[in-house]
Amino acid sequence: MSKTVETEGALETRGIEQVPDHERTARTRELFPTWVGANISVLLLTMGASLVVAYHLNIWQALVVAVAAPIVSYGLVGLIGIAGKRGGAPGMALSRAVFGQRGNLLPGSLIWIARWGWETINAVTGAYAMLSILEILFGVEANSVLDMVMLLLFVVATFAISGLGINAVQKCNKYATYLFGVFSVLVLGYLVANTDWSKVMDHSAGSTAAVITGIGMIAAGGVSWIPSAPDFTRYLPRTASSKAIVGTAVGGAGVVVLPMVLMGAVMAVSTPDLASATDPVSFLGEILPTWIAVPYLFIALIGMLLINSMSMYSAGFTAQTLGFKVPRHWAVSVNAVISLIFGGVLMLVATSFMGSFIAFLSLLAVAFSAWVGVFGADMLRRTEYDGRAMADTTRTSAYWYRGGFSPAAVAAWAVGLLSGLMFTTSDWFTGPLAKNNVIGEYGLGWVATIVISGALYAVLPKPAVVTPAQADEPAGEPATAGV
Repeated sequence: MSKTVETEGALETRGIEQVPDHERTARTRELFPTWVGANISVLLLTMGASLVVAYHLNIWQALVVAVAAPIVSYGLVGLIGIAGKRGGAPGMALSRAVFGQRGNLLPGSLIWIARWGWETINAVTGAYAMLSILEILFGVEANSVLDMVMLLLFVVATFAISGLGINAVQKCNKYATYLFGVFSVLVLGYLVANTDWSKVMDHSAGSTAAVITGIGMIAAGGVSWIPSAPDFTRYLPRTASSKAIVGTAVGGAGVVVLPMVLMGAVMAVSTPDLASATDPVSFLGEILPTWIAVPYLFIALIGMLLINSMSMYSAGFTAQTLGFKVPRHWAVSVNAVISLIFGGVLMLVATSFMGSFIAFLSLLAVAFSAWVGVFGADMLRRTEYDGRAMADTTRTSAYWYRGGFSPAAVAAWAVGLLSGLMFTTSDWFTGPLAKNNVIGEYGLGWVATIVISGALYAVLPKPAVVTPAQADEPAGEPATAGV
């Protein structure tokens, strides 16, 4: 990330306000390590194993899933990221232009709460990695007290990186990209030499429905980043290439998702318990030789630390848009405390880590997708965002609309969300329309959410789009009507 007036120090002081054009000097290629870092999760190995064990896919079907999932999810990440260069502000601040100053509190609150779960699972995975390293290197066995100490250390480290801001996040992601490359070579070499490839190739194929459901499961992690995409593109100049924004998102995610999912699928053929391990991190540490296990666990720790740092970085902006009148780094601390509390509960109480994780992913995707459908449809008609109107939360704001709400956006969001949940199946919740139809059986509840919310918003009457130039015109002059 190129240095600017607000980010040249160790601490980024800019919050949800619009970044001035003279500070927007970043380059699109700097986004590549951002999306690499956002995916360095060893849980991808476990999900790859689930494709074989739970979904009964063969290696070629797993390859289709591993290729399609990042294209689908991070294609959307890149497309929504274009709004960041247009508006120079975080995603949930730009969302005020779509939903209205008060209306934005509805999807904002849900997305903020969903991030609690995402960060909790990441924190627990990171703590497990630390515990496993201690056991392998020093023979220290885990217990409840040590569990909580490791969780606390992980959350504190996460807060330190995310609290510092965009420069710290980008630098860490850059170095993590190199580490991941080295780790991948080590594990791939081990798998090539020690895998019974005839057994892998002879595995029978699963159903088409299982392939599509698998794509949805892997893509759900990427969907969770869509509302955050503008947070990492807001320092790009308005002239930045939209194609490059999309390409770096898909490419950065793909170079991680593809090998990790395939490695998990290959490992599951000889070690099927990987797909259902209560503690997937330490389990992998046990089945790999020490010379692979230790760097693997180290990368697992670094990866989860970076993913959580990026999530908390964005969550700080969301908290500010919800009305927390504190600096960005203190807004981040709210999510840090929440993930610490929920992480402790998960480590001490949960009996099935992966079951909880996959159930959470299915609901998370729907929660984020309702916002994506409305915001994405709005981007088709809006190419500029008024920074002063976004910052003005009073009735004088151009984004106040009707009582602080955009009826079209709020209605489309609510209908899309409820519709998506009706088609969704998870261990925690099963919608009434989740069976006996293609959408429910193929795990496409989140796709239905995007389509329904986006289409409904497109056809409903909407407030006029007011550009910054029109907002400066004297009162009484007509504004261009919206679509």
